Amino acid sequence: MRLTDEHEELRASVRASLRRHPGGAAWRPLAGQVGVAGLAVPEEYGGAGCGAVEVHVVMEELGRELSPVPYLGSAVLAVRALLASGDRAACADLLPGLAAGTSVAALAWAESGSWDPAAIRTRAAPAAGGWRLTGAKEHVLDGARADVLLVAARTPAGPSLFAVRPDAPGVRHEETVPMDTTRLQSRLLLTDAEARLVGAEGDGGRVLAEVLDHACAALAAEQVGAAAKCLELTVAYAGERVQFGRPIGSFQAVKHRLADAYVRVESARSAALGAAFAAAASGPGPELTRLAASAKSICSEAFSEVAAETIQLHGGIGITWEHDAHRYFKRAHGTAHLFGPPHWHRSRLATALGLAPPAA
Repeated sequence: MRLTDEHEELRASVRASLRRHPGGAAWRPLAGQVGVAGLAVPEEYGGAGCGAVEVHVVMEELGRELSPVPYLGSAVLAVRALLASGDRAACADLLPGLAAGTSVAALAWAESGSWDPAAIRTRAAPAAGGWRLTGAKEHVLDGARADVLLVAARTPAGPSLFAVRPDAPGVRHEETVPMDTTRLQSRLLLTDAEARLVGAEGDGGRVLAEVLDHACAALAAEQVGAAAKCLELTVAYAGERVQFGRPIGSFQAVKHRLADAYVRVESARSAALGAAFAAAASGPGPELTRLAASAKSICSEAFSEVAAETIQLHGGIGITWEHDAHRYFKRAHGTAHLFGPPHWHRSRLATALGLAPPAA
């Protein structure tokens, strides 16, 4: 498994754009000039027709900068949900705007802190010409600024996917204040909200299972990029900070800690790339589930450990608002729980391998 010259060119373009346009201002040039929003969208819907490896490259660069752009929620989760649904009419209606970056979509999925479709309690009831949804959704990425809401709700046939207008009667967002303020999340409250079915009724469990695998692969790439940036910052600081008349990076104990961090980053990179290449080559299935669950678990723990080491080796400066170390630590904490914590994904891995799930 290796990235091509084209992948490295994409990386260079994304990195250059993020340097020129920091923060949320990066979305328009990333979508309009680099074309990241449409990478995973088929050409028939106005996208580039690329796949999970290209998404991996973009996510790794976004992770390095802790970028707040709505790429993960819109260009990964929502796009994958629409494609997995097999609803060609909904794809034709929604994907061109998402591919161009002129509209943003949010997938409202989690309930009670769980991304397991079995945990969905939001109800969908048939109504004249459509459906009505009632329930609450948590951890909706970029939900407050979405132009389109895709909501998972339960019908008599099982979990299903619905499209909901964010300004429709009965739709309300509650702002949340997560530890990681660079990743916008909201709580979505639905009270008899009008919706239209996307895909087949009762097919939402399969759709969300596919989305989960792609979400884990993409998030693992982000975690790798952020952990690598933490390591770079720490190595640079260790060469500059002088203690007892010499740079602290010259001390054997510090060298060992940096070497351990390097091994964690590279091991995580291998796991994330494995998941990305599996998603690109084989599509949904047991092999992707195994590699995506492994990547989410490995990369979550590696990022958390490297981010904590970054704070420790920066000393007192690492916990000040003026330094970025604490921001990476908060992103590590947030991403470790997003789409499920590591121990849950190890249980998924054990199940996929036909083994008894480990104790929680």
